[in-house]
Amino acid sequence: MQIHHKTPFCRGYTSLSPRSGVTADMLMDFGVLRVNEGERYVSHQKNDEQCWLLACGNAELSWTSGGFHTVSRPNLFDYSPWCLSVPRGTQVNITGGAGGCEWYYTATDNVKPFASKLYTPDECRSEFRGEGTMRETSTRIVRTIFDDTNRPESNLVIGEVIGVPGKWSSYPPHHHPQPEIYHYRFLPSQGFGLTAIGNTPYIIRDKDTILIRDGEDHPQVTAPGYAMWYLWVIRHLEGNHYGPQYVTEEHQWVTGPQEAIWQPKKS
Repeated sequence: MQIHHKTPFCRGYTSLSPRSGVTADMLMDFGVLRVNEGERYVSHQKNDEQCWLLACGNAELSWTSGGFHTVSRPNLFDYSPWCLSVPRGTQVNITGGAGGCEWYYTATDNVKPFASKLYTPDECRSEFRGEGTMRETSTRIVRTIFDDTNRPESNLVIGEVIGVPGKWSSYPPHHHPQPEIYHYRFLPSQGFGLTAIGNTPYIIRDKDTILIRDGEDHPQVTAPGYAMWYLWVIRHLEGNHYGPQYVTEEHQWVTGPQEAIWQPKKS
């Protein structure tokens, strides 16, 4: 399922995938918050854990028993994120700094108690995934913020991918039973990419959101000349946390020796 948002995000909160209606099976609330310079936004979810990821801008951030923190991110592509994870019943306060700020918000039910945690850019695990395989056609940057290895109490997994111009990501095609949300931005913003969710193809543009459900493969490719950033958020299932990815069997061979992949002969 694809959700388009063609215009700039407005001041305040824009819901992209609510936990109701046709998107209820994603088990997550997902949206974008824009806060102008000097404005203050307050979020308090009684029953939900919350995750706030800074997309860009400057802000002062505080939460219940968390103190005040000044955070800044010039852009999504060149800088790793700040990301706040808090348990249910926590009040989060965001005040826009110089030029304001933009955040991605995810919430889901979680009765487990755990300590709030502000993940810094230095704590983000960043890697060039795919290097040395598939003749570098699927090399991309993967930033994992938290998963079961460093946040086992959470019902969420969150990270970012930067698709290199002209290359693939989320490849080889794979699937998993846990619901996942992809949200895209492009550099320059008129860029585009392509994906196939299951057997359904989509053209992806700036500010689009893709919802991925149980068993759907989801490979991506970035148009030459453009960089494609996307946020990925996964919701653990009860008794079935996100872990291994199931690569579609007919495509598993591409991760083997690169020499097996056809190359054109130069005359």
